Amino acid sequence: MTQESPVSPKAAIHDTEVRMITIGVDAHKRVHVAVALDAAGRQLGVWKGANSSRAWQELKDWAAAFGGQRVWGVEGAWSYGRGLAQHLVVSGEVVCEVNSRWTALGRRSARKRGKTDRLDARSVAAFVRQEAATLPRVGEDDETAVLDLLVRERENAMAEVTRLRNQIHALLMQIDSEYEIRLRNRRVRTRMGLLESYEPPVAASTPLQRERVAAVRRLATRARVAFEHAEGLAKRIRALAQEGFAPLTELVGVDLLTAGQLAGILGPGRRFEGESQLAAYAGAAPLEASSAGLVRHRLNRGGHRQLNWILYRIVLTQSQHSEQARAYLARRRQEGKTTREAFRALKRYIVRAIWRLWQLCPGAVRREVVASAAA
Repeated sequence: MTQESPVSPKAAIHDTEVRMITIGVDAHKRVHVAVALDAAGRQLGVWKGANSSRAWQELKDWAAAFGGQRVWGVEGAWSYGRGLAQHLVVSGEVVCEVNSRWTALGRRSARKRGKTDRLDARSVAAFVRQEAATLPRVGEDDETAVLDLLVRERENAMAEVTRLRNQIHALLMQIDSEYEIRLRNRRVRTRMGLLESYEPPVAASTPLQRERVAAVRRLATRARVAFEHAEGLAKRIRALAQEGFAPLTELVGVDLLTAGQLAGILGPGRRFEGESQLAAYAGAAPLEASSAGLVRHRLNRGGHRQLNWILYRIVLTQSQHSEQARAYLARRRQEGKTTREAFRALKRYIVRAIWRLWQLCPGAVRREVVASAAA
């Protein structure tokens, strides 16, 4: 562990100007680097240490030596920095989640170009110093973290099923190009079960053909197991969503599985201060690009891409099954917007509806009560 402090901790404690300390953390798999800034943006010190529970406590003690109130920004708070972020939150620290895209924009516009761990950590700290009030807060892990874990595991299992099905298709096209006719309209589990005992219409006459048939059977077994694993996870997700986040399903296009996905992203607790912050996080809030009196907005290509994709799926469903949504889209088109622009506007409208329903979820309310009692 290394520490550098241009302004000594003792001096910082007695400096009446230093009231708010902002610490930015650039998190990596094995090493974390932190930079502390004072209220004026002056660098107080640099810390570098291992990604371990002992080093997390050393980092917290190092930051506490500067005195004042502290706000942390962790880049990668849901990946390599998750352990540190949770350690700080449990200790009562205020921790903000920082997207790497946001700090990358700051580096590109900085007077001094370059990319090092120290510069990255300083960019995180500077960003949090300016935008702390608008950033999502990291909360202590709760049932939404469980849902997030299960959803990610299920997505990986389904990705494995797709990959195996593609391999099976490539092999069968060399053995039996008309196999899809016999398996048409079959469910995935049934299809994989039939392929586990697959026999070609014409007996394999060469060693290569026989090995291809055997490979199809082996891959079908793996695909069936992966699919059953994904189905089991889906059942668990639906049960947890029904218990704590059922109000989200009142929105057309949101079933229990989607509700579980949303809860895993919206939690833990209440990470967002309001619907506008959630919309910005999802990339569903258009960016203003006005100049010379001309007011216009452009597409926001940032934000949480998985959440943005979920919103798009909901928009597609509502455009087909919701009279209210179809009327909204028609009105937007009459105003001169394209179909894509109308969809984006509906996406922002859906964020507002999700935020309203999120306030009614027992899982989110329970966490809010616990947090208020602890405070």
